[in-house]
Order: sequence, then C-alpha cells, then structure tokens
Amino acid sequence: MIQPKRLFDAVAHQLQFFPKPDMLVAKTDGAWKPVSTKEVQNTVNRLSAGLLSLGISGNDHTVEGADKIAIISNNRPEWIITDLAVQQTGAILVPLYPTTNPIELQFILNDAAVKYIFVSNAELCEKVKGLMKDIPSLQNIYTFDEVPGADHWTKVTDLANEDLLARVVALTPTISEEHVATIIYTSGTTGTPKGVMLTHKNIVSNVYHSKESFPFPDAPQTRVLSFLPLNHIFEKMCTYIYLFSGISIYYAESMDKIGDNLKEVKPDGFTTVPRLLEKVYEKIMSKGHELTGIKRGLFFWAVALGKRYNNNISGGWWYNLQLSIANKLIFSKWRDALGNRISYIVTGGAACQENLLRIFTAARIPVYEGYGPTENSPVISVNRRDKTENTRFGTTGPVITGQEVKLTEEGEILVKGPSVMKGYYKRQDLTDETVKDGWLYTGDIGTFVDGKFLKITDRKKELFKTSGGKYVAPQPIENKCKESPFIEQIMVIGSERKFVAALIVPSISRLKQWMGQNNIPFTTAEEAIKNKEVLAMFEKVVEKYNALFNHVEQIKKFELLPKEWGVDTGEMTPKLSLKRKAIMEKYKDVVEKIYAA
Repeated sequence: MIQPKRLFDAVAHQLQFFPKPDMLVAKTDGAWKPVSTKEVQNTVNRLSAGLLSLGISGNDHTVEGADKIAIISNNRPEWIITDLAVQQTGAILVPLYPTTNPIELQFILNDAAVKYIFVSNAELCEKVKGLMKDIPSLQNIYTFDEVPGADHWTKVTDLANEDLLARVVALTPTISEEHVATIIYTSGTTGTPKGVMLTHKNIVSNVYHSKESFPFPDAPQTRVLSFLPLNHIFEKMCTYIYLFSGISIYYAESMDKIGDNLKEVKPDGFTTVPRLLEKVYEKIMSKGHELTGIKRGLFFWAVALGKRYNNNISGGWWYNLQLSIANKLIFSKWRDALGNRISYIVTGGAACQENLLRIFTAARIPVYEGYGPTENSPVISVNRRDKTENTRFGTTGPVITGQEVKLTEEGEILVKGPSVMKGYYKRQDLTDETVKDGWLYTGDIGTFVDGKFLKITDRKKELFKTSGGKYVAPQPIENKCKESPFIEQIMVIGSERKFVAALIVPSISRLKQWMGQNNIPFTTAEEAIKNKEVLAMFEKVVEKYNALFNHVEQIKKFELLPKEWGVDTGEMTPKLSLKRKAIMEKYKDVVEKIYAA
C-alpha cells in the first residue's frame, strides 16, 4: 500500500480500502446521525468547488500567496469537511478556539488576512460580526447551525457545478506535500499568539509514524469519541490517524455530555488531557466517599491495589488474585461508565499524575501518556500498547519512529524529523530562535529513563529561581500535590522570592464531605477556606507531600482560593494548562500577602 502524501487523501484512501457507512457521526435532535465515506467525499468536493467560485485560491501554492480561511466551531462532521475542502483548494485553514478572547481573535484574523470564516452557532457568529469592521480582509461569515440573518454554509456548497467540480479534480494533484495545510496559532501562557505553519508532509508523517509506533492498526470495525478541541494539533492529528485507519469518529455533544456519550457510543478509545482524567477520577472518588460499610471498604481496598500496580513488574500471585477480584467487584463499574469497550486512552498536553496511570490501567482502562509540541505536529514520544516493556508509568514513552531526539546540557529536548514545522508565520526571527540546523528547540526539560523512556520534568519557561539562587521546577510538585483528594488545582510560586509557596484551589465537594464528617458546618466555600480546622488539615496535606521534595522545593506557605480556575475566567489555556502569568496578576494581592513579613 502506497502511503498517502496529503491530508485530504484520507477520504480517497478510506473509500478505496474501507468505505464506511459511519465515517463521521454526530448527535442531531437526540439521535446519532452517521455520514458515510461517500457522502463526506461528495460534500467535501462540493464545498471545495463552492470556495473556488468565491475566488478562493492557493495561487502559486506559497504560504504568502495562498488564501486563508478560518474556523471556530465545536467538534462536528462539518469541521473536518471544511478542513478537507479548504486543503483541496490550496488555501490554508486557520483554526481557532471558540473561547478565544476578542482581542486575540481580531489579531489572528488580521495577521492571517482571513477572507472567510466558518462558525458553528449564533453566539460565535455575533462574536465575529462585532469585529468585522476592524478586519478589512474578512468578506463573510458562514454558519453550520441555521442562524437568522447569517449565511448557512450550504450556500457555499450550492455554488458547485460540473465545471467547478472538474476544476477541483484537476487542482488536487498539483498540491504538494510541502504545501502549508494549516496555520495553528498557539494560545500560549504569555505574549502575542504565534502562527505555527504545518505542511501536509509535517502532519501526514506524524500520522503514519504514530500509527506504526503506538500502534494504530487499520480497524474499520472500531470507533472513537472525539471531544478535545479539533483546532489543537493533538486532536487534529489523531483525527487523521482515525481517517487513514478506517476508525469511525463520533463527536461528543459537549464537555458536559461526555459521560453520557461514552455510555451511548461505547468507543474503543479516545484522546484526552490530564485535567479531564483528573475530573473523572475525582468524580469516582467523590462517589466512593459517599459509600458506607463494606461497600466503602471494598472500594478503597481496590483503589489502594490500583495505586500499587506496575505493568513492568508482577505483584505476585496473591496481588494478582486480589486485583482480579477488585476488577470484578469494583473496577467493572468504572469500565461500564466508559462504555465497557475502552482498549486505549491517549493523554497528552501536560504531565499526567502517575497515580492515575496506575489506577486506570489496573482497572483495565489502559491510559498511555505521550508528548509533543504543536511545532512538531505534534508527537515526539508515546507509551506503547503493543508490548508492556514499551510502557513506563511516569514517562511519555519511547521516541516514535521518524524522530531524532537529543538533550542539551541543560536538559532541553531537541527534535529533528519530517514533522518539524515549516516555521512561525511572518516571524522569521522567532523561527530562527526555535529551529536551528533542523533541530526544534522545544522549550521542555526532560531526561531519558533507562536510556529509552522520555520523561518531561518541566517547561524551561516555567522553571524559576528563588532569591537564594536555587532553581525550582513547579510541575512535579504540583502533580504530586494533586494526588490529594482535597486539592483540585494548585500553582507553585516563588520566582525571585525567599521561599516556595502555593496557591491552592480545594476540591469543594471533598472538603464539604470532610467537614460534615468532622461536625464542622459548611456554609460557603469562601467561609470554609478561612476555617482554622480546615487550614490545619491542609497544613498536614502539604506537609505530607513536602517530605518528598528537597528543602528548597518544599511549600513553606500557601493560600486557599474558593473558586476553580477555568478557561472562561482566564486562568487556564483552552488545553487546560495553567496560565501562570494571568494567575499571578489576578491574585497579586494574595501573593503579596503570602510573602509579607
């Protein structure tokens, strides 16, 4: 089988080898509605033809000359159809998070000189309309939902005719694998968004190297649930793995409906980020704390067994027998909640708590951690599901096929290979700083465990130095502290300060339970975090984890905060990583209180 070279070749590839009645599936009016491979092909071609009618062009197939089209939408079949159709014209897709704030949105649309934008609903349509007067390149907005006063996206497909469809057929073979397929603006934690230019070759090479390494065999009888934002390269690249592997893609209705959708779809796998896994685990543990008597005892006995699980070292016949019983009595209910067919979960975007990896895998819900930045399309390494010796908890696994990795003296991870980006759009200065002699400087600090497994220890930019001159890596401390059921979120601070401290968001549901068990009245979260007994309890929690770190890394003081950090409130990036600078600014008075004499 000849390996396809462009992303849009996925449709013809699937049509040739495993045409499906349910290539893409979404819920409409309460029912799951499948779209077949043939239907996708027809719609993609008609949308490409309609875009050509609107004057969209790849021109000379250079990134400067190609037209740009943006998309802001939840995950749905129309998202992928638009992506494929834009590619076939030689134009470049600029995907954006629905939560992108108006200032960043305006900057990106102007920076890319976007001509047309596709949005999912009325709210996003109004959001873009309010900016149009300040975006001279933007000619029209098309909506996927029917929105009064706006042009539905079918107005573009309706422009297709035989001549235009023939132009599409003639045009697609001329589009090179070196052509830029997308510009993804990284939200980052500071500064102006940067447009990462990724070519067809960048992404397709990562698709096939990941397919081979993980591995993802061709499996047309399987299905996945998609809910991570498609404008993030992790979910987009995995989507093309599914398309080239013949795996059906079901789109979750919303983040709130993931639990229901898992039970309905019964997927074989999905991709996620650690924060969502943490929320699933917290929900399970919260229910466990509500149990009484023998049921409660069995629940926490099973969890304790899970925490001891090691896929590389047998626990012996007695441990294995107990784990088998725990799987039958307790963990089977966990699997039922996820649809009872999960054979893999791939997590990335941030470091995952080792405890979660152990417990879920012990419960026969295997979680595989991987790693890679947007600039590498993205995967550099991933734990494997083919052999247990190729998986190591607490690491991001072996480097995948096709990637060359080395570490600088400071431990920064450098990668070279076909998936390294073309560069930052209109920012040659930043490109030159980031890619040198073909090596991508990731900005992440890591090490190799046993010479094989890549372990990320921190972000280079997140390392800070105390006023005593000692370097501190916050992520390992934060991940260890989040193992406590009482800590929902935490940010370790201390740059240019005398000691390390932390801002902690408690798990209010767990705290409420604990207060009830200790006959402490709960009124509001704001009042609870001021309670002397609550503060004393958190002192003990922090001290427990402090014992695992060097003196300079230990949290000397902390402040509890009453409200969870989120994307909408500005403390988290859309991929649910901490916006450290934004949190420091928002809570500067709290930080100053911590360090007051």
